[in-house]
Amino acid sequence: MTAVGIIAEYNPFHRGHAWQIGEVRRRLGADTAVAACMSGNFVQRGDFALLEKHARAEAALSGGADLVLELPTPWACAPAERFAQGGVAVLEAAGGVTHLAFGCECGDLEPLERIAACLDTPAYHAGLRRFLDGGMTFAAARQGAVRGLTDRETAECLSRPNNTLAVEYLRALKKQGSAMEPLALPRVGAAHDSGELGDFSSASAIRERVLAGESWRELVPEGTAHVLEREMGAGRAPVSAANCERAILARLRQMGKEDFRPYDGGNEGLYRRFYQAVQSETALEDVLAAAKTKRYPLARLRRMLVLSALGVRTPGPGEMPPYLRVLGANGRGRGLLREMVERAVLPVLTKPGSVRRLGERAQEVFDLESRCTDFYVLAFPELAQAGPGQEFAIGPVMR
Repeated sequence: MTAVGIIAEYNPFHRGHAWQIGEVRRRLGADTAVAACMSGNFVQRGDFALLEKHARAEAALSGGADLVLELPTPWACAPAERFAQGGVAVLEAAGGVTHLAFGCECGDLEPLERIAACLDTPAYHAGLRRFLDGGMTFAAARQGAVRGLTDRETAECLSRPNNTLAVEYLRALKKQGSAMEPLALPRVGAAHDSGELGDFSSASAIRERVLAGESWRELVPEGTAHVLEREMGAGRAPVSAANCERAILARLRQMGKEDFRPYDGGNEGLYRRFYQAVQSETALEDVLAAAKTKRYPLARLRRMLVLSALGVRTPGPGEMPPYLRVLGANGRGRGLLREMVERAVLPVLTKPGSVRRLGERAQEVFDLESRCTDFYVLAFPELAQAGPGQEFAIGPVMR
């Protein structure tokens, strides 16, 4: 069976991802199985997912995915390099995943592979340090260093977020010695974080409309609309950090200056600035605004805020998820799951209670995930739905 993996960027609200799955099957065959490795309840932009992860897995299955695996929160809320490290590790460990498909603005592997090749060279790191010491942001410094080793057109690819993530997928494939074949697909529709609306609106634009109580149904796939409407009716959606603002501020205000250091990321002293913002502001957006400078992009600050509140540290180089958590599967996905049980190099977790048999590290990561979920559900619109222990109570969605 040909099996294609799509890493946690997969978002069932964006019609472009359903288009990508259709394009994968057009290129590789209608019987191709698609395994989506998806963020759980917290996402890479440093935010609460709009919809609880099992409901999102259900929407992903309705959008063409066959099997949905979870990328645990430490990797899901990490910068692009660690995010890709975790996602590739999950799909590689599953066994039998032959391709890694991803959307990118350029839709072409060649320039992305050139960039990936130069990012691990001494010349690149020397150039990067030179630009950083000159006061550039990391993104601008990286692009400048790559331009010096390739050409302007190639380096320009790094100005687009999905190209940047695609480069990290390619680096992760190489570092992990993966045999998965990369498959670059053109990203269709509105740009990432664009407010533009249409047939392929960005997930950010849809999220904003849902949270604002404006019309959104015509912007999302039918299956996603059905799931979201059901969850909204039950009081479990939409979810946002704003619903949990006081709880987050309470957690942050209990932290001392040094307590923020592990969540700094670059060890550049940002934690001091962040601590001062927490001590002086009364709203999450104001904390972010007070901490932001030209050097520190908002996405990094959002991740620092969420990870600090959750007590989750970014994984180190080479640190991988200790199990394969199944969030959902259809008939073809169950066939893929049966193969995984035989071929996977990590234990496959379908029943949360069985994590106790998987070893200390697996138990540690799962307990952390459970604490994150207990915090996440406090952002449900209806607190009556926010009982603790839901990580252990809810099993995979089977269609």
